[in-house]
Amino acid sequence: MSNFVDYVKIHCKSGHGGAGSAHLRREKYIPKGGPDGGDGGRGGHIIMRGNAQEWTLLPLRYTRHVKAERGENGAKNQLTGADGADIYIDVPIGTIAKNEDGEIIGEILEDKQEITLMQGGKGGKGNEFFKSSTNQTPRYAQPGMDGEEGFVVFELKILADVGLVGFPNAGKSTLLSSVSAAKPKIANYAFTTLTPNLGIVDYRNYKSFVMADIPGIIEGAAEGKGLGHRFLRHIERNSILLFLIPADSEDHFQEFKILENELKEYNSELLDKDFIVSISKSDLLDEELKKEIAAEFPENRRPLFFSGVTGEGLVELKDAIWKKLHG
Repeated sequence: MSNFVDYVKIHCKSGHGGAGSAHLRREKYIPKGGPDGGDGGRGGHIIMRGNAQEWTLLPLRYTRHVKAERGENGAKNQLTGADGADIYIDVPIGTIAKNEDGEIIGEILEDKQEITLMQGGKGGKGNEFFKSSTNQTPRYAQPGMDGEEGFVVFELKILADVGLVGFPNAGKSTLLSSVSAAKPKIANYAFTTLTPNLGIVDYRNYKSFVMADIPGIIEGAAEGKGLGHRFLRHIERNSILLFLIPADSEDHFQEFKILENELKEYNSELLDKDFIVSISKSDLLDEELKKEIAAEFPENRRPLFFSGVTGEGLVELKDAIWKKLHG
């Protein structure tokens, strides 16, 4: 089983508020002590918290229910009950939480960022709160309120500067392993990469950027074929999309158009991102073939040629990526 999990559904219930106290002050030398009850404490919240050390929702995979503590009841001497302990759910940066209707509750974009998913119930007011000039000895208090309850869907979208887009066997894993310390699985068959891989790419003068190798698209991915939406979900969070068309493709430009169309069908806003088109495995080509392939593309989509095996064109490719990121 893969240790990468990007979708989890959990039943959450925040804490019930503590009840207020209806205590009356009764002391030997104070015959009319009056109301003396304190407020109840609030129930515990359920809070989603960003954790930069996490990269998968795997720790939550077998968590079916999360329940926070109830607040303590109020007490005599106008003592307020303690709040119920909050429950924290640590998630990777890039996690979105949705309710059962698919509405977004919040998204984690920074380490230690906190978003309250379920509010704990308010504590009830003690009888001291209800004292007035016309009701000097109230003998009642407020019960605590119920906490919120429901299912929360956690969805992880990989955050990276550059997302690699291509069919299976386009050379994405080979590129990532060539320019970073990441060690994705590489083999000559479709869908070698079943889970996203991240790599830190070193650039000039100790600069760097993050590259994501994401499972390959197939035609019909936007309709759920192949890895479908699970793949396309991660593309949304990348600043730049680097299209990889292998040199041994039968129709380089047509392959690019299919990839572009799958992004459009899934979310047309993806086409507003910066694109870089490249031809991988260029060690298979001579200069004449490179010119013929480049001529297939319009001026604004002219491809860069590189080889992850020989290193040819990698410096130029990193220069182009950096220019797009910081130009």
